[in-house]
Amino acid sequence: MADIDVEVAFALPDRQWLRRLRVPTGKTVGEVIGECGLSAAFPDIDFRGCASGVWGRETGKSTVLRDGDRVEVYRPLDLDPREARRQLALVGLTMSGSGPDESSD
Repeated sequence: MADIDVEVAFALPDRQWLRRLRVPTGKTVGEVIGECGLSAAFPDIDFRGCASGVWGRETGKSTVLRDGDRVEVYRPLDLDPREARRQLALVGLTMSGSGPDESSD
């Protein structure tokens, strides 16, 4: 059975983690995430509950990888974007940080 080359990527707002690996054919997204050293690099994050994807498309942990795949681990959000918009709207702001248009003709 031949080996394949894959890459695992994870990012925080202030730090990016990237690891290239050579793994046996047939490895899954979940197996590679568990074996790549990500948990040791970020011990405060439980990656079992994090979503993941391959090349920007969300996939399940049981997805079998192919040579050249880039596994992306998506960090948990501090606040759901819909909730953030709702909270901003309560104080008259938008996601861009501006308030309602106050100009008059």
